[in-house]
Amino acid sequence: MIMSPESRQLLTVGRAPRQPGVTDGAEPIRRIHIGILRCFCLSLPRRIAALALVALIGIPNARAQNLAQTPPMGWNSWNYFGHKVDDKVIRQTADLLVATGMKDAGYIYVNIDDTWEGTRDANGLLHTNSKFPDMKSLADYVHSRGLKIGIYSSPGSRTCGGFEGSLGHEEQDAQLFASWGIDYLKYDLCSFDTDVMRKQAPNDKAEQMRLMRAAYARMGNALRATGRPMVYSLCQYGSDAVWEWAPSVGANLWRTTGDSAPTWDRIHLLGFDQAGLEQYSGPGHWNDPDILEVGNGDLTLEENRLHFSLWAILAAPLLAGNDLSNMHPEIRAILTNRDVIAIDQDPLGKQGTRAYTEGEMEVWTRPLASGALAVALFNTGDDRLPTHPFHLNLGKLGLHGTQTGKDLWTGKTISLSEGQPIELRSHDVLLVRLDSPK
Repeated sequence: MIMSPESRQLLTVGRAPRQPGVTDGAEPIRRIHIGILRCFCLSLPRRIAALALVALIGIPNARAQNLAQTPPMGWNSWNYFGHKVDDKVIRQTADLLVATGMKDAGYIYVNIDDTWEGTRDANGLLHTNSKFPDMKSLADYVHSRGLKIGIYSSPGSRTCGGFEGSLGHEEQDAQLFASWGIDYLKYDLCSFDTDVMRKQAPNDKAEQMRLMRAAYARMGNALRATGRPMVYSLCQYGSDAVWEWAPSVGANLWRTTGDSAPTWDRIHLLGFDQAGLEQYSGPGHWNDPDILEVGNGDLTLEENRLHFSLWAILAAPLLAGNDLSNMHPEIRAILTNRDVIAIDQDPLGKQGTRAYTEGEMEVWTRPLASGALAVALFNTGDDRLPTHPFHLNLGKLGLHGTQTGKDLWTGKTISLSEGQPIELRSHDVLLVRLDSPK
């Protein structure tokens, strides 16, 4: 499309800027209104072209920005159940979220990951497979428990599990999800890489990325067109600096990494690799280091605690991925720690940052509403015993003098002072809330 200078100006005015921290859903609408008013000062042919551009752009993501004002909390089927998820598992999980107190702690979304898909009929309508005989009935049941329900698809012809994807059926599938009462969509790149990106642009990486962004925009537009609010979760593993453009396609959260796994090395890599991405996260749009592994695999109690604390400091989505029917009390205590959840869900919406490292100790802070501050000390190495404790440097945190706060894992009042020796077991955390830092 060849645009006149006036049309290019309108395009600039009409589109909300892609800058981190934009949370005001009214601002994009205001810019559209200004653009429309300006276009009436143009000649008739140019006015028509300019209005067409406004229609093409739409009101950018105003509805998306009103969703997920804090990082989404809930449960996802993939990490524990994988291909074995079915209607019974989802109903049971909804019941257990209520019975365990997790719903009251903020876990609202019950998200069905891959393997629910059946085949398309002659009209292209996607049907569920035998594991999910009636998705509308299932959604109604989840809603009756005071919860919301999420689903999964891919911009490719096939999902990562080899099931039917949404390629060429984006609008149809979005309308189907809305008719079922779906509240959340995870959209996983999967076969789109080979189906479209490498096939259409085999030797052009930049064009492949443009094709990918366009695919995510298509589904974002399709979800918006349904009129039903649905959280839009991008899963393409952080490709093409997704944090820079995901909000522009209507995304509320986006994976910044590859898949999680219930191992210390993987949790360490995914979590601490978020350093430097804090400027892109905020109300309505969140960095996502993947589903929680708390309670899975052979993670120690300390590693589970550190994992949950790190995700809270990162303002990451808290989507549990464990078997709630066999959850040990200590795992439940971690997942329902209201003080730690309050850090994650803090309404200021600022992702934490790395203040400094010393050897294998990581020290992070996160600014909170009302001027409070969360301070996290992560021991990623061996035990720090009285023979060689870690000595806290408050000056590097911008703090001066003794600080009084709350240890969020013991619930006790704690004082932090300059040079204070800190003893921490291997892979454990000290997480402190300072309501009046100084």
